[in-house]
Amino acid sequence: MLALGLIAPVLSRGEGLTEARLGVVFNLDDASSREVASYYATQRAIAPGNVVGVHVPAGNVISPAVFARLRSQVLDQLPAAVQSIVLVWTRPFAVGCMSITAAFAAGYRPGFCEPGCAKTLANPLFDSDGWLPADTVGWWPAMLLPSEDRALARDLIRRGIQAGAGSSTGTVYLVRTQDAVRNVRAAGYQQIASTLSATLAIRQLSTPVNTDVVDAIAYFTGAAHVNEISRIHFRPGAVADHLTSTGGVLSGGGQMSALEWIRQGATASYGTVSEPCNHLGKFPDPRVLLRHYAGGETALEAYWKSVVMPGQGLFIGEPLSRPFAARPR
Repeated sequence: MLALGLIAPVLSRGEGLTEARLGVVFNLDDASSREVASYYATQRAIAPGNVVGVHVPAGNVISPAVFARLRSQVLDQLPAAVQSIVLVWTRPFAVGCMSITAAFAAGYRPGFCEPGCAKTLANPLFDSDGWLPADTVGWWPAMLLPSEDRALARDLIRRGIQAGAGSSTGTVYLVRTQDAVRNVRAAGYQQIASTLSATLAIRQLSTPVNTDVVDAIAYFTGAAHVNEISRIHFRPGAVADHLTSTGGVLSGGGQMSALEWIRQGATASYGTVSEPCNHLGKFPDPRVLLRHYAGGETALEAYWKSVVMPGQGLFIGEPLSRPFAARPR
């Protein structure tokens, strides 16, 4: 892992994710998916050749065999320059026990999720610089842009665009909870505050959080349900997630889903779709995420680089959100 003192310089935008390197994939059988994909491509000036429609099976989870054919269809149609993908639908969000974003990235492999609580296959992009994953490791990291609620999807896209590429202000919130099992990331909070506070405004909170949380550009916690979520006020481009078992189950789960962060105003989030236990490597490392995001990278890059073992994790949001200006080399 790279040392995290002040935010380190990152590679130029020439080696990062851009509109020209993003593929937009939508469901031909879903009117909201078609509409939102068209809106997104227009708003982000995505080339028509980068926009691909396929027939996607209905349901929350699809089988690995069906998915393999679907992924092949997508990759066959995308231009060679595409390095990452945004999936414009809400369901399916899983392929077997893998998230659909990880499955599109690397293909379905049992080692990414079937060990369950044990270690799973590693992410070759973890805490790396630059962003040419298709060219370097043969991966197409993906993010899901939920489209079922068309108004919410349009608002999410506007947040990502509004974030722009200027020097963002805002506060990073690191929240300790009373849930010992899900509070495991809190052990690293003081180090984050010590090493990054010269560059980012960082506040540490403990639950219960009974007052308004203002100006949030990032919010990290650990809980099955985030009781204070209605009191959090997010800036455009904000990232937020809660370490819990089924945050990536967007429909029918017994815990709060990552979609609730998007509904509250966050621009990107993360959650697992199958039981990971509280293995730290299967959840975003806030230090790594903040290093890359505050260094000027996009939400997709920063989130993907922050998870050691992403096979069970669903990345959700507006992938091109980039609220911090790229720092010179």
